[in-house]
Amino acid sequence: MGKERDGFVGVFDSGVGGISVLRALVAELPHEDFLFFGDSANAPYGEKTEAQVLDLSRDIAERLIAEGAKAIVIACNTATSVAASTLRSAHPDVPIVGIEPALKPAARALPHGTILVMATEVTLRLEKYHELVRTWGGECEVVPVPCPGLAARIELGDLDAPDLREMLEGYVGSYAGKVDGVVLGCTHYPFVRRHIAEVLGADVRFFDGGAGTARQLRARLADAGLLAGRDRPGRVEFASSLDTPEELALYERFFSLSC
Repeated sequence: MGKERDGFVGVFDSGVGGISVLRALVAELPHEDFLFFGDSANAPYGEKTEAQVLDLSRDIAERLIAEGAKAIVIACNTATSVAASTLRSAHPDVPIVGIEPALKPAARALPHGTILVMATEVTLRLEKYHELVRTWGGECEVVPVPCPGLAARIELGDLDAPDLREMLEGYVGSYAGKVDGVVLGCTHYPFVRRHIAEVLGADVRFFDGGAGTARQLRARLADAGLLAGRDRPGRVEFASSLDTPEELALYERFFSLSC
């Protein structure tokens, strides 16, 4: 068991977005080692077919497990919705934790509010999202806002460029002053939280699933006896299907961003 406890946690996403989840994981579990894999060569998943997302997710998870991952975090809302149940069935002995739009905490915090759910088209189309709305929407007004192209634009970096502000204005500008909360239903979107707030107004509350996913990982590792048994700080490594020094430097920069 000692070797397994000292293994790493594999985290994957279609690109840089999952780094927002990785940051929450490191904050919650500072003694764990993490290997983050971004599938930037195939980003974004939210604009692919479900079959494509499943195939890509399966390949990455199997590779991480073969390399010794003691647990897997699917740091992508779309991949979680499409692939999590299949991966758990295929690897019943490996804790596999996903992420979903944080509608539950948003509805609890704003029980009669108007809540935007910004997400990819695939995430908003799948039954998993509609089940979340039925289960937790309550008396809220839940407004889905598909954001095609936003994840891909965030992948490029340069988050203060005018074209990104124009893109966000197009998606949510008409809701300025009319909403109480925003669920960031794609792991890329926390990196532009400030920019969305500038469009919608400073009083809007934001919710994303990173912290909840981190708490769930801690619980799953504890249940399996796999929490790291070391005193040193954990290591964080990055890998990408777009394997260039520039891409890995971009990952490091996103990991160090304040957002």
